[in-house]
Amino acid sequence: MTELYVKEVRKALSAKGSLLFVKPVPGIKYNEVAEVILESGETRFGQVIDVSRDIAVLQVFGGVSEVNLKNAHVRFKGEVLRIPVSLDMLGRIFDGLARPIDGGPPIVPEDWLDINGAPINPAVREPPSEFIETGISAIDGLFSVVRGQKLPIFSGAGLPHNRIAAQIVRQARVKGKGERFAVIFAAIGVTYEEAYFFIENLRKTGNIENIVAFINTAASPVIERIVVPRVALTTAEFLAWRHGMHVLVVMTDMTNYCEALRELSAAREEIPGRRGYPGYMYTDLATIYERAGRIQGMKGSVTQMPILTMPNDDITHPIPDLTGYITEGQIVLSRDLHRKGVYPPVDALLSLSRLMKDGVGPGKTREDHYQVFMQLIAAYTEGQYLRELSAIIGVESLSERDKKYLEYAELFERKFINQGEFERRTIEETLDIGWELLSTLPEEDLKLISMENIKKYHPKYRKALKGGETSVTADVEGD
Repeated sequence: MTELYVKEVRKALSAKGSLLFVKPVPGIKYNEVAEVILESGETRFGQVIDVSRDIAVLQVFGGVSEVNLKNAHVRFKGEVLRIPVSLDMLGRIFDGLARPIDGGPPIVPEDWLDINGAPINPAVREPPSEFIETGISAIDGLFSVVRGQKLPIFSGAGLPHNRIAAQIVRQARVKGKGERFAVIFAAIGVTYEEAYFFIENLRKTGNIENIVAFINTAASPVIERIVVPRVALTTAEFLAWRHGMHVLVVMTDMTNYCEALRELSAAREEIPGRRGYPGYMYTDLATIYERAGRIQGMKGSVTQMPILTMPNDDITHPIPDLTGYITEGQIVLSRDLHRKGVYPPVDALLSLSRLMKDGVGPGKTREDHYQVFMQLIAAYTEGQYLRELSAIIGVESLSERDKKYLEYAELFERKFINQGEFERRTIEETLDIGWELLSTLPEEDLKLISMENIKKYHPKYRKALKGGETSVTADVEGD
């Protein structure tokens, strides 16, 4: 950063929370960085978030509770907030302002980049079309993540979204030889316990050299929560556009980000929108989510999997509601499945990936992938309906065919969705499990799968060649 100070204000007007109000000076701009020099000589960084004829508002990193308004003064630096970026960031853990917290040395920057990034020109956006394997069957098989996509996970309080986030960070891969892949992990406003969980998890994984982590705790100033997603995405864009890497950005918890946005909005005495959140929250979230994508002529890609907790499990709450408008689908976690002991408790009927069809199939996953997905979901939908019906009329009143679908719904949850926290399944293993489940249904009911794929992948025909019994059938008889 340059050391040239552009403007200086010798006296602050007032302070509130992490906001400092000063008289404006000519030439200062929105998002400009400033230094707040306290009476003790300590210097804190701030950022201009509002400028009018009568007043300028700064967000101060570290808060302003100790600021003596008469003796503090502000220096405007004439530039936006930038972070140092380098390939050396891979394998490192940083705080919300990209300062190392893993005990390692400061990185030697290749460049300093504006954390606000630059919007991707829609005319040069490349449609997402390549598969990212997370190793989790419920995601890979049913709601596949595609390079350049933004696919959030909607969770609730007490559900294992942190464990799922850590598992994705450990296991995610891209298919194909010579493809460079990295994961950026951003923890936003987490507790010390959660921060310890993530840090220890990252240190124990064998994939740490391909991960960059940013950990922001709840004890950090509120303003840092506003910065963390942008710091993470700036790093992802550097790796993707400068070094041709495919980057998956996992951010948790975006609800903490939105709460920080509401807190700062209230401090500025802005007119609130729905449930007290600022009216511009949709636009603000879009500036984060729309930084995912692919660019024509560039090899890299930026994919996002933001995680957010829904207050009171309300999917119509402004945070998941607005997120759903911007992103291309969602993965919803189910409290009912969690109570049953199913991990990860993915609700297969509320979740969807709008770009899945473009990222699966021959040369990407397997030619039967999309057909198997449709058949699995169709059969599970019927099984869920029969569960509700049997609760009214009793299982004994169901036909033999209906009982098969009822049993299938249970198997689908226990054998396909459910898997170990440290179990990594390839997409081929996931699809094979799907076929074993479908083999418990009448073959004539598999109307969404071509006969060619049935002859090639159905366990009955494969068993005729190899002999033996399929594992799911054996499990059913054992149960």
